[in-house]
Amino acid sequence: MATRPEYFDKYETLKFDRTDDGVLTVRWHSNDGPVLYGAQHHQEWAPAFTDIGNDRGNRVVVFTGTGDVFIDRHGEWGAPITTPRDFDVPSWGEKMMFRRMFEIEAPIICACNGPALIHGELMVLGDINLASTTARFADEGHFTAGEVPGDGVHILWQELIGINRAKYFLMTGQHIDAQEALQLGVVNEVLEPDQLMPRAMELAHQMATYDDLTLRYTRQCFVDRWKQLFNDRVGVGYGMALQALAHLDRGWMVWDKSNEGSDHYKSLRRLYPKDRADAGEGREANP
Repeated sequence: MATRPEYFDKYETLKFDRTDDGVLTVRWHSNDGPVLYGAQHHQEWAPAFTDIGNDRGNRVVVFTGTGDVFIDRHGEWGAPITTPRDFDVPSWGEKMMFRRMFEIEAPIICACNGPALIHGELMVLGDINLASTTARFADEGHFTAGEVPGDGVHILWQELIGINRAKYFLMTGQHIDAQEALQLGVVNEVLEPDQLMPRAMELAHQMATYDDLTLRYTRQCFVDRWKQLFNDRVGVGYGMALQALAHLDRGWMVWDKSNEGSDHYKSLRRLYPKDRADAGEGREANP
């Protein structure tokens, strides 16, 4: 693989490296450190997955993070989301993110390098999932922050850990550590931090000894289940629409786990029966 593809230097939130046998390593980062999740990350994932999938030189793909954390904090999101049009862009991006990942016709190994508390699904959607002993999985970007978990996590976690466990996990902010994730079948191996990437690369290079069609067609066989689940019933598109409705009803989120929004949040909240007597003139209670 002497020629370096142009897209390797195209993205500010992803770093790429490929060995001669076609093993592509993709590393999420912010300024070459752990991800501080923001709008730019979200915007780059779908086109990056498209480029990866379109490059047939990628025979096995390894996804991982940077440093000792995958994603555990939010960063800058810029302008508030106040209209359906504002929400349409991230909604479309979320749909495309999953769709383009599932269209990658190369086996994927996910190597979770640490806490994955936001978009943790990206570290457990591999054909093989590895985790550092320091890894923890949670969903701190949705229900516990006041958002509807409709962007795909509602599908993935119910499939991986079961309906009742997933609902509890998503609605309480539960953390699942690496050993519990192993017991639940979310990850396949748990390794010490310094052994995580060596093991991921060992598996990737072992896979790379097989011919191209074996690799590509095996991936197609395994990923078809995810394609069906993410397009069925509520799916990501409808789920994101429900998330947008709730988001706009309560105002702009401040990402501080306060479950509060903008200054007009209180005027948007539902008035319960005990509030009706105090609703006051000019403030009509919701039906």
